[in-house]
Formats: sequence, structure tokens, C-alpha cells
Amino acid sequence: MTARIPTLKDLASEMGISVSTVSRALHNHPSISRKTVDRVQAFAEEKGYVPNGVARDLKKQNTMTIGVLVPEIRHDFFSSAIDGIEEVAFGEGYTVLIAKSNEEYRREVMNTRSFSSNRVAGVIASVSQTTRDGQHFRRLLNIGIPVVLFDRVLEELEVNKVVIDDYQAARRAVNHFIESGYRRIALLTGPPHLNITKERQRGYLDALAEHGMAVDDELILTCELTEEAGERGMRELLANPQLPDAVFAINDPLAVGAHRQIRSAGLRMPEDIGLMGFSNNPITSIMDPPLTTTDQHGYELGRKAARILFAEISGERERTAPETYVVPSTFIVRRTSQRAHA
Repeated sequence: MTARIPTLKDLASEMGISVSTVSRALHNHPSISRKTVDRVQAFAEEKGYVPNGVARDLKKQNTMTIGVLVPEIRHDFFSSAIDGIEEVAFGEGYTVLIAKSNEEYRREVMNTRSFSSNRVAGVIASVSQTTRDGQHFRRLLNIGIPVVLFDRVLEELEVNKVVIDDYQAARRAVNHFIESGYRRIALLTGPPHLNITKERQRGYLDALAEHGMAVDDELILTCELTEEAGERGMRELLANPQLPDAVFAINDPLAVGAHRQIRSAGLRMPEDIGLMGFSNNPITSIMDPPLTTTDQHGYELGRKAARILFAEISGERERTAPETYVVPSTFIVRRTSQRAHA
């Protein structure tokens, strides 16, 4: 059952202040102190409050817009996913409101609040690196806005999810390294709470175990999922007295940064060190040497997420237990991992 949307009076009663103070604080009125404004707005957000007019429209579900929230747009994977979402939305007669979190949890929360204020019919989202809970998405669900997560998902949030075969893709990639003769394989991994980090790291570890290879903790570095972090991580690996002979980065930005640092150090790929990324960003095919990677098929992932969302919006999909849909990835071998067998 959808929870009742709280009113101004409800907020005022629970906070022990007047309705007029709550109203002014929500509108950033200059007569209200910054401390009170922040406290009221945070409480309203926690309770899932939306203005009366917006709440009425949400109940009528008369909006023809969906919200799409991604960590960033410059990463080709997310822009491709948006293209897939928009294509399906256009066919359904809907427009798309796009927001990005810039990898910031607070900004992600504010974007979800904006979606509710703009009366979106549903939301498709991939969470930021810093997101650890789904309360802001639960507030959307509580006011009748369906949510579908893709790629970076929150496992505990009971919504439909669309992901790729992260574990199998990572295991396949590391097996390729081993079959190419590499033995000291490093991992540039991401924030440990992210599902993509967990699954891709699990694939890396299981591939090593399958071949009876020991895990060296010094070769596993936790990084932010950026090019700059990839450079720093690679620099740290190259400072190790015993160098790795290959590096698996769990996304392409990390791999691009590592690639730059390897070349800066005067090392050759794949002869001195092998390298693989994950995403198949367009730049990976024109780097020198071109980067081995995994295509996540962002466009298809976006289309799948959109079809699921519109099935929920239209009522075609029955309200059953949420499912996780897995889209197969494609492994792309390029020059950075094609060393002759040892």
C-alpha cells in the first residue's frame, strides 16, 4: 500500500513548530534562520513531503515525463544508457528529465527530490560512488513513483534492477590474462560497498583460485572510479619492489589513467605489463596501444530498464517481487593484453 503523503501540518506537529514557520523554511524565506531552514528541509525530505499541488498531480499520475539519474554523463557508458532510455521513452510518448549526481550522495538525494517536485511518472537511476542507502528512492516509492535501478544498484532496495554479468565478465577477463601467460595480476578496484566492485572483484579472485594462484593483497588497490585515481593507483603499483606483470581495472576511466601512467614510466604494453579495462568507452579503441575491455552494452541496458519502467507505469506488469535482469556483456581483446604465452 502506498503511504500517505505528509502535509505541512503533519511536519509542523512532529517538529513542534508552527505551520507558517515550516512553510517559510521550505521556501527559504529570509526571516527564517539558516539552521531552521536546513532542519525543516531535511525533515521534510526524510518524511517524503511534497507540496500539496504536486502531491495531487502525483496521485492522478497525469505527468508524461520520467526522471533519469546517473553519476555522470561524460562516461560513454552512461550517455549510451541514456540514449537507450530516451529511445524507448519517445516511443511511449514520454519526455526524459536527466540529472547527474557528480558522484555525490547529497546531490543524488536533491535530484530525487526534484523529480518528485516535477511530477515524474517514474525514475531510472544508477547510484553514485558515495551512495550507501536507498532512503531517497524509498521516498519516491512511498508517493507512488516507480523506480528501476541499473548498473550500480542497491541490493537491499526492493525494486527491479538491470545489470550485466559482472562476475562472469571479470572472471573471463582475468582468465584471458592467465591464458596469455601473465602471473602477477594486479587489481584496481572501486569503493567496496558498490555492487559492481563486489562482483568484479569476486570474478578476479575466483579466476586466480581456479588456476591455483595465490592472492597478493599488495596488488589489490581500492580507488575512486576516475582516470586520476587510475594514474595514482598505477603509480603505487609501479613503486612496488616486485612489479605486477598485468593490471585489471574494473572500469575504463581507471584503466585509461593506468595506461597513461604506464606509458609515462617508459613501460611497454603488453610486453612489460598487460592492461585491461571494463566498459568499452570509445577512447579505448584509439589509444596507443588499444585497450582490451568489456562492452557493457549501455544502450541495451538503458532500453531494458526503460521497458521495465513503462510496464510498471502502464500497469502491464503485475506488482510482484522485484527481479534482477542480467544483460550479457562482450569481451573485446585488443593489443594491451595480447602478449605471447609464457
